[in-house]
Amino acid sequence: MDLGIAGKTGLVTGASTGIGRGIALALAAEGVRLAIAARRKNLLDAVAAEIVAAGGARPAVIECDMMQPEAGAAIARAALDGLGSVDILVNNAGGSRRFELDASEAQWDEALTLNFTRQRQLTHQLLQQMMDRNWGRIINITGKSEPEGINGAFCAKAAMHSWAKGLSREVGKRGITVNSIPPGRIMSEQILRNYTPEYRQWQSEHEIPVGSYGEPEDIAQLVCFLASPLARYITGTVIPVDGGLRRYQF
Repeated sequence: MDLGIAGKTGLVTGASTGIGRGIALALAAEGVRLAIAARRKNLLDAVAAEIVAAGGARPAVIECDMMQPEAGAAIARAALDGLGSVDILVNNAGGSRRFELDASEAQWDEALTLNFTRQRQLTHQLLQQMMDRNWGRIINITGKSEPEGINGAFCAKAAMHSWAKGLSREVGKRGITVNSIPPGRIMSEQILRNYTPEYRQWQSEHEIPVGSYGEPEDIAQLVCFLASPLARYITGTVIPVDGGLRRYQF
């Protein structure tokens, strides 16, 4: 299927590994010219080389730390300098933050900044140039809504869902859609760090209906579709990609 996004421009944050890397590779394979951003430039360079080796245009590489106060504005400027415009924004940067009951204010501030505030700021830095062209796609990689305990990232991602829904209602008539994808258990550095092989096997067999953890490509294919003109009537949604892991209906 021709998704109609060849020649579009896109920015993917957290693109050095895992889900972000998979999204960058998939968008590039569809002909999207990219800017890719993350903390580890050496890994971004490796992703860029992989895209070029597959026949894609070399992405603009943006080394960034999302915790820096002006990160949103700096990433937006670098992406616009490298691409001229940004049609597709994939807010993928973030990280799990499991907390005890006595978590400090500094821990909460860090979790909310990393997983919500910077994404909101970056989006609003790029929104006007999308509105000027009456076309844009904003796709947020978020998190599940069934936390086992207190997790600062899940709280921040819930804020993302609320903000994205509200934003979608403001910009829909300008040809801009805003959607969120909460991943389930998708193989990544974070998954390998946080869960043992034994637990992954047990969960695959007992809690995930399709019987396995997902791969970054499982997220990336949906991102490509939501980024396309074919998805023009899908906005304000939260679409889990989790192999059926979540247990509630809606």
